[in-house]
Amino acid sequence: MTYFSNVKKNFGFGCMRLPMKGSSVDLEQVKEMTDAFLASGFNYFDTAHGYIGGLSETAIRECLAKRHPRESFVLTDKLTENFFSREEDIRPFFEKQLKACGVEYFDFYLMHAQNAGNFEKYKRCRAYETAFALKEEGKVKHVGLSFHDKPEVLENILTTYPAVEVVQLQFNYLDFENPGVQSRACYEVCRKHNKPVIVMEPVKGGMLARLPERAAKFLEGPGGGSAASYAIRFAAGFEGVFMVLSGMSDLAQMNDNLSFMKDFRPLDEEEKEAVGKVVAELLKEEAIPCTACRYCVDGCPKKISIPDLFACYNQKKRHKDWNSSVYYSNFTTGGRGKASACIKCGKCEKVCPQHLEIRKLLAGVAEQFE
Repeated sequence: MTYFSNVKKNFGFGCMRLPMKGSSVDLEQVKEMTDAFLASGFNYFDTAHGYIGGLSETAIRECLAKRHPRESFVLTDKLTENFFSREEDIRPFFEKQLKACGVEYFDFYLMHAQNAGNFEKYKRCRAYETAFALKEEGKVKHVGLSFHDKPEVLENILTTYPAVEVVQLQFNYLDFENPGVQSRACYEVCRKHNKPVIVMEPVKGGMLARLPERAAKFLEGPGGGSAASYAIRFAAGFEGVFMVLSGMSDLAQMNDNLSFMKDFRPLDEEEKEAVGKVVAELLKEEAIPCTACRYCVDGCPKKISIPDLFACYNQKKRHKDWNSSVYYSNFTTGGRGKASACIKCGKCEKVCPQHLEIRKLLAGVAEQFE
């Protein structure tokens, strides 16, 4: 089903995890990835000002906007809470985003990472009203939101602002019935309000692309293909999902994703059954369901690289990987705090889309490695 005429296919290039060379984006590889993506008939790109410390937007400018006609691609950007304090801040910030991306308009402009707490700020600052006005002026084609909270909060937002055109949700087969994320229930709210869905985190930050052997074995029999293919096709197969984003961090990931999304087909019954077995196996594991969005890192007064320490913990728990201790040491040097350095201020938990009890989890990480 086509919801927006300028969107060609149901697979999008998420630009939060671009390939890096040290602290810079590997622009040459991103150019290759961008060209391969467009050449395969896809045209949807997703960014935000906070992604890679602002480097995602400028990579869009250098690798996409300067090299391809504006009408050849669809670009989504977002209004993030950290970058405005009052209504008067929003338009200057929006113009800054346009300039950073090298474009004159955004196809989609989303109110970023909405939850019960920050929604009140967006209402107070008339953020939605400003976005609708930008649409009237032709600087935005469609207004939407990205969402990380309970379904009743989404119900409130869509009731308060029925003119919202699209909702971006975290949606994958592991979180479908997860009581913290509630993907299914949030999806059902979107269906109730007839809002098309953009899927983020279909591979759960890469977790569902790197399955432990005892879970991956269930995907060997049915249709073949990579573990990532099952995760992305699962999400893309739902009615009302018009776009699935994948945060591809190298050309190999891009090529794999394109191979099965060029001629998309939903999971068949045998494949769905296999995915169900994977979920059951993964739920047996003691692991931290962190997607490495890194929202928690910027405000940490002890500069703890929380997602990286959680990844070390997961690797240790899942695969008994001795290398995880080496990586833990790497991630806790150069001024970055150890897990035990946490002062329990709670700033990280306020911005965590997964609603993780980060302070408690860091204590477990410290016990494991220190």
